[in-house]
Amino acid sequence: MTLKQRLQQPGIVTAPGVYDAFSALLVEQAGFQAAYLSGASIAYTRFGRPDIGFLSLDDVASVTRNIRERVALPLIVDADTGFGNALNVVQTVRVLERAGASAIQLEDQAMPKRCGHLDGKSVIPAAEMAGKIRAACDARRDANTLIIARTDAVAVEGMEAALERAERYAEAGADLLFVEALRNREDMSAAIARLGARAPLLANMVEGGKTPVLPAPELEEIGFRVVIFPGGTVRALAFALRDYLQSLGAHQTTTPYLDRMLSFQALNELIGTPEMLALGKRYE
Repeated sequence: MTLKQRLQQPGIVTAPGVYDAFSALLVEQAGFQAAYLSGASIAYTRFGRPDIGFLSLDDVASVTRNIRERVALPLIVDADTGFGNALNVVQTVRVLERAGASAIQLEDQAMPKRCGHLDGKSVIPAAEMAGKIRAACDARRDANTLIIARTDAVAVEGMEAALERAERYAEAGADLLFVEALRNREDMSAAIARLGARAPLLANMVEGGKTPVLPAPELEEIGFRVVIFPGGTVRALAFALRDYLQSLGAHQTTTPYLDRMLSFQALNELIGTPEMLALGKRYE
């Protein structure tokens, strides 16, 4: 089922953040209906750097291709600002669509962008962003590829201006709307009341960010259709890996940590080693 088809059905779509094919495989095996390729998480894991505009289109496309090669799960891809102007957006959409993106998210920050929950953001004119959304819609070759318009204007121009921007982006053709860094439940309800009839809305749950983290059923009650948890996967990974390394440093062996690790057999089963070896035997 495509993400577009899933959004025509009832119920919110919960999309955990992923950063490579391995994390996407785990999300698929856990039974989720979609995954969110987080630009921030790529920056964290690929470069060990913050989300302040270091990524290129090639970086995102490479990870997208690797994920699509391994999993069939609908994949929402964070394309930041589209990596330039409207003409760059055309190239971005075509490249990411070919790489396997089910939905492509574009934001109205000025370059270089930064994490939506960091201070010091700036935004481009709404008319320029609307043009980028039109360019994205025109560039896609598959009607099932969704274009997500994100506005970061709440922190820069205020709530009313952000909602006006989102309306313009819907008029430009955006399939989903994403108002970043809503500050409380009242802001969430106001966004749904103003925009919900125009397009489905996406909620962004960033632990410790500017938006309160609510459970998916509660967000569904408010009216959101998609919820992403973009950075939680990397946070959990960092916590577990740091704990593992502390144990290894203290004990100089992994033995005390074995009950918190997959066995060699379990890891191979997870990644499909037996199936791959069986396939190889067919060609001997």
